[in-house]
Amino acid sequence: MKLEHCINFALTKAQQAVQQLFKAELAPFGITPGQYAILSCLWDQDGQTPRQLADRLSLDSSSITGILDRVEHKGLIERQPCPKDRRALQVVLTPKGRELAQPVNEAIIQANKKALAAFEDQDTQNLKKYLHQLNPGE
Repeated sequence: MKLEHCINFALTKAQQAVQQLFKAELAPFGITPGQYAILSCLWDQDGQTPRQLADRLSLDSSSITGILDRVEHKGLIERQPCPKDRRALQVVLTPKGRELAQPVNEAIIQANKKALAAFEDQDTQNLKKYLHQLNPGE
């Protein structure tokens, strides 16, 4: 099979292009797409554990720790003892992290529009459906 016909190659190339677009849209806020993912989870539900975040984002514990370290260093989150289990940590947004929700979400909407600009509405819906079908458990 020619490399260009391999689904893994095509998906990887598409993911790299979309990743670059999202990096550019998020750059003015000083965050990366991975850091956006953490913040987005916390904007949905603040106070999650690192394990909950890792599970939601399909990341291993070492990856989530590194991302959390960088987001915490930027003053957007804090790790605190869980009120229900003081041995566990929860990740909470700082006021600075909460303030980013609206402008960053607007940038993400624009990035999605740019990434999907070549598609008609039905094609966009189909693309999303097919991508979800490739992910077991969704």
